Amino acid sequence: MNKINSQLLLALTLIIPFGTFAADDYEVPRTQWGQPDLQGVWNFSSNVPLQRPTQYGEREFLTEQEIADVLARRAEADANSDSALPISGVDESYNDFWIENAGIGDTVRTSHIVYPTNGRIPPLAEGATTQIGNYGSATTRATRPALIIAGGIGTDGPEDRGLSERCLVGFNAGPPFIPSLYNNNVQIFQNKDHVVILTEMVHDARTVPISDSPADFAAIDDNVRFWSGDSRGYWDGDTLVVETRNFNGLTGSFGSTGTSTDKLLIERFTRTNQVTVDYEFTIDDPSTYLDKFTAIVSMTKVAGLLYEYACHEGNYGMVNILRGARVQEADVLAAEN
Repeated sequence: MNKINSQLLLALTLIIPFGTFAADDYEVPRTQWGQPDLQGVWNFSSNVPLQRPTQYGEREFLTEQEIADVLARRAEADANSDSALPISGVDESYNDFWIENAGIGDTVRTSHIVYPTNGRIPPLAEGATTQIGNYGSATTRATRPALIIAGGIGTDGPEDRGLSERCLVGFNAGPPFIPSLYNNNVQIFQNKDHVVILTEMVHDARTVPISDSPADFAAIDDNVRFWSGDSRGYWDGDTLVVETRNFNGLTGSFGSTGTSTDKLLIERFTRTNQVTVDYEFTIDDPSTYLDKFTAIVSMTKVAGLLYEYACHEGNYGMVNILRGARVQEADVLAAEN
């Protein structure tokens, strides 16, 4: 981690730990239709692990001493970086500047997963598999379709490359939203009958019709399938609940594990203070996992706008990956002859 990012990480961690708990006297702002106002740009960066390290058992939160120890280690690492030789030019990752896993909004949890109580993803159901991707040779080639987000399962054609390399699905855009290296932003728009959820990554916009209850949902035909599923929402008190079904099965159930064909995703958006929305998601997919699992990620309000995101891996990177693979194959043939 470079010096700028480590300083930002420390500063944000110092000011945020108390931001994930709702004040007793907090009144949720309302739209002109009387619904909780979730509008704005929200950042879901985090340095909390998705799964809980085993040493914490079933404990959801760090102790005050553990938090202090973490801050001390980060301060020491930052101080030591002052004496290190600067790294620049071709020796530094071009993505390093954009990394934003500074933990805005939720630094005291031991994991994002809160159910099962051990904070771990449940075991796989019988027959469910995980694709292992690669960035170069096809030695770990898997059966199509490629469900992996980054990397790929081979280099024979574009169908073998990961979904984010093909600019089809962002690696953190979901649904659900998963904190990652950068572009951890989402914008929410509301009117009386709809909510639009716009992710920065791959600029995916979900238009969610709002009903009074789940019983009002008119199920669409099972043959109608979407990359991001079919989302329907309702209000549960001050919480927006979004249920998503009818995924197209060309994505994994979670990451590159299983398939999304039978997945039910339930998302809950709850505003807990002026600058925080608690985002909770539950994945219920008996074809992939032996149990459902639930995670909580805090989102922090951003005083800014989302700008156009243009994915060009599919325009440039894809061509060069495949061109390079053909050159390698020609070299092998030349050597054999």
